[in-house]
Amino acid sequence: MTFEPIWDVIIACYLFLAGLGGGAFITSTFLRWRHPEAVNMIRIGRVIAPVVVMIGLVLLMFDATAGLQNPLRFALLLTNFGSVMTWGVVFLGAFMVVSLVVAALDLTRRRVPFPLDLAGAVLGLCVAVYTGCLLGVCKTFPLWNNAMLPILFLVSAVSTGMAAVLVVAIVKHPEEFNRVGVLKKFHFCLPIIELVLVASLLFVTANAASVAGWNSVMQLVAGDYVLAFWFLFVLVGLVGPTALETWLLFFSPREFEESRRAHWISFASDAGVLVGGFVLRLLVLVAALPVTMTVPWL
Repeated sequence: MTFEPIWDVIIACYLFLAGLGGGAFITSTFLRWRHPEAVNMIRIGRVIAPVVVMIGLVLLMFDATAGLQNPLRFALLLTNFGSVMTWGVVFLGAFMVVSLVVAALDLTRRRVPFPLDLAGAVLGLCVAVYTGCLLGVCKTFPLWNNAMLPILFLVSAVSTGMAAVLVVAIVKHPEEFNRVGVLKKFHFCLPIIELVLVASLLFVTANAASVAGWNSVMQLVAGDYVLAFWFLFVLVGLVGPTALETWLLFFSPREFEESRRAHWISFASDAGVLVGGFVLRLLVLVAALPVTMTVPWL
């Protein structure tokens, strides 16, 4: 028996962009704290955040075809505060308001109050966690109904948000990119943490008391999605960036690390993180299999 995924590329894009937006805002707040001199990189994070989340929300609305035909249905999402989806709408709405205000203030060269920045970072964190919790409420899917998933999506969101800011900075502001050593070292740790979380998620899912969980994991590591999992996600998204950044940060001469050639190596590394972040969400969606019950005829 075959199973068609209930969510596909559009929802994967939404989950990816929502997490990336939250991570980009968190990055800008982190930069304001540790690298306040990197004003252009701070602005990059503040602009990326609302733009990508807005794109993700538009994709989500187009995927919800019934909602587009009857827009009042979207209002019903705010009527049940016992629902993860309702809280997601609250977090996304509040994050969009705060991030747009912060971006407008920054682009008009006005001072952004630090409490507003901090509120945006907290909301960005909530948005990133929500993308994992949204899947976790589907209790019949062992790969989704796992406490590891929101943590994994949070780490991946911060990692992709930082990667997006760094990629733009390499192209537009390489002089600032050279000065944000604390950010780069923190970002270096995230794919390693992500790798541990993925391994834990797969181990727990495979050893749960369900055939569906085992089959979901096997689809990833040795089945239909083996190439995307091992090459695009593990190698391109995690191991490759970790190896490149280990060399650049800890073994290459400082003169080379600040050279334009090294910048493009970092660009490839961070681009790989972005690819891996999207592939992770797509694979989690399409590889998940539901628990099925067979009821014998009486």
